[in-house]
Amino acid sequence: MATTSNPVNGEAGSTGNALGRLFRMRETGLILIIAVLFIVMSFASPYFLTWDNMRAMAMAFAVEGIVVVGMTILLISGGIDLSVGSVTALAMVIAGWLFLNGLDPWTASLVAIMACTAIGAIMGFFVTKVGLHHFIVSLAVMVIARGLCLLGTGGRPLGLYTLPPEFKFIGQGSIGPIPVVIVIFVLFVVVFDFMLRRTTIFRKVFYTGSNEKAAAYSGIRTTKVIFLTTTLCAALSGVAGIIYMARFGSAQPTFGVGMELNVIAAAVIGGASLKGGSGTILGAILGTILLSVVSSSLALLDVSIYWQDIIRGSILLTAVTIDHYLNKRRG
Repeated sequence: MATTSNPVNGEAGSTGNALGRLFRMRETGLILIIAVLFIVMSFASPYFLTWDNMRAMAMAFAVEGIVVVGMTILLISGGIDLSVGSVTALAMVIAGWLFLNGLDPWTASLVAIMACTAIGAIMGFFVTKVGLHHFIVSLAVMVIARGLCLLGTGGRPLGLYTLPPEFKFIGQGSIGPIPVVIVIFVLFVVVFDFMLRRTTIFRKVFYTGSNEKAAAYSGIRTTKVIFLTTTLCAALSGVAGIIYMARFGSAQPTFGVGMELNVIAAAVIGGASLKGGSGTILGAILGTILLSVVSSSLALLDVSIYWQDIIRGSILLTAVTIDHYLNKRRG
């Protein structure tokens, strides 16, 4: 007897499968956790859901989120960069020093971003040509870049009080009620998320991170991919440094200490694997938002800064542990 398919059951099955996939997505879990935190904090503190606090949170994670985009792409390719905080500070110092010595802020900023891009290229060279590990190379660059910051400023912040208003607008201005920083951040997220999902060159990042040898055998120039992702991460750190300079009106040589941990934690929480081959920009940004909400909540609840460090470190350890077990299951 011939069987006939039931379109209603078929549609219900496909809907159920779609819902199942939705709930298995890392991003869905993060959205639910963030929503729960918002609900809890709305009762725990009357200041949490105020416009000023929401704006402060958005401003806090937006610029760092640009660095998270670069770190996520690098992690997917199988690399890691511990120097992002120092390189961000170096971009501020280079641009600030050039501005104080007579260069206009736009040209000074471009030079600073190019310098950070060159640093990324140098790291890429040592990784792909010399054969050193990302961890060691970026650790060395972290120390060197921080030393250059302190050397160039004498360890003192550079006060950039004469920055023109049109330049400060990048970090301090608003388009209607929306800060310009948020607009820039969203543009970076949309562009790189699209490129990571749709373009051939960025799809090669996943293949390289999943299995570099297999990718090389299939014709992918894996060293070129790793070089490009390493350079991109440093370049985006430079962009973040310029925005921070415009926002604060100064160049601080000690800025960005510990940023690398926040950035890596956000990317890993969002699903980027420390072993490479997986991750999404959306997930990493949700991880960034989660950490920002946690930080804001702890501050509003008047939790000691020392406990805040312990809690953030515990979140990172938990994320890495989850990533480890997920990789074991996939293996």
